[in-house]
Amino acid sequence: METYPDLTPTEARVLAAIDMDGLLGTISRLVAIRTDQGRETPAQEQMAEWMARAGMNVDVWEIDFDELAAHPRFSIEIERGRSLGVVGSLGRADGPGRSLILNGHVDVVPAGDESRWTVPPWQGTIRDGNLLGRGALDMKGALCCGLYAARAIADAGVELNGKLLLQSVIAEEDGGAGTLAAIQRGYTADGAVVIEPTCLSLAPAQGGALNFRIHVRGRSAHGALRTEGVSAIDGFIPIYRALQALETRRNSGVADPLFAHYEVPFPLCVGTVRAGEWASNVPESLCFEGRYGVAVGEEPAEAQAMFEKAVADAARSDPWLERHPPEVEWWGGQFHPAATDPSDPIVRTVADAFRAIEGRKPRIEGMPYGADMQLLVNVGNTPTVMFGPGDVRNAHRPDEWVPIAELETVTRTLALTALRFCGHGG
Repeated sequence: METYPDLTPTEARVLAAIDMDGLLGTISRLVAIRTDQGRETPAQEQMAEWMARAGMNVDVWEIDFDELAAHPRFSIEIERGRSLGVVGSLGRADGPGRSLILNGHVDVVPAGDESRWTVPPWQGTIRDGNLLGRGALDMKGALCCGLYAARAIADAGVELNGKLLLQSVIAEEDGGAGTLAAIQRGYTADGAVVIEPTCLSLAPAQGGALNFRIHVRGRSAHGALRTEGVSAIDGFIPIYRALQALETRRNSGVADPLFAHYEVPFPLCVGTVRAGEWASNVPESLCFEGRYGVAVGEEPAEAQAMFEKAVADAARSDPWLERHPPEVEWWGGQFHPAATDPSDPIVRTVADAFRAIEGRKPRIEGMPYGADMQLLVNVGNTPTVMFGPGDVRNAHRPDEWVPIAELETVTRTLALTALRFCGHGG
């Protein structure tokens, strides 16, 4: 059994109860349940069953999207039918200890062209000390770390003085509706850990990310007489260049030390471009979509106004676009930025737990991607930090992978965090 200095006998007993073989098997089973394109319900039912087996009290409810859509922070991209919220709990709701949320999502992005994978995407594969598969990193592996941390506490016979809540949520990838639903059901706490991939860094801040869509008009003509038409592609080019210039201006001289090490802390990325309907026609319309990074502390409405002004200024420089201005639409996932005071007890407790496990202080840095931290902080008023296994650079791509050693470190750190943050009996 691995030993750590400065642990109490109870803490050592809980860490010894962590079942790594069981954890890896559970992650692989969860990876095998496809949860892309809004198909999360079977995975949520399985998570509820595993929580119950781990000794947790489990709350399962059907999410009412019509009701949820009335909330000003609701956003979603994928239309869903029956969807479930799942929260497991350990400990005493009326005890003297603090309450803690561990938050993770079951939904994943599509696998894409599966021929580009060297392993089957919908199964867990262990190779070279890593676990591969769609969602192994982002973030079924991390969610299972939370499950097995809670299970170790229960298996060791430890009663928490406060409440530990494990939130298994849907729809994080397209806006966070699952976490919003959990908040609306009353699940807030004294602190929270969103177990997103951070390379074991402690992230008390996350950037925002707003989805945009821009429609550009042209005038159709036969390709053989193209000069009699106006190509929407030609209209796209000055707008795209204006947005590139906007990104440069917004990212020059970023002073926030949590983000200063990123080359572009708050990127503006065009992800899709669609134009035309026939190869020998001048395209009369073009639509492009992307994500717009928002800095911590920046009001999203002000960032949107800056974006819309850049598009309008570009249109005024072109005679056709000036008469036919492009239309900007804000759609789908809308992730606001969020931050927690680094001196908050949840940040300090996770940092101290990590140091007890790893024998070193964690790196403290911000994350440039949107995540459900923004809802827990801004809507749920729950101080939140992101901390999890693996590098987000390996997510949303073929052969997605997470180091097994980091899965173990995170599980141990979460278990120790829960013991120390919530408090416990002997």
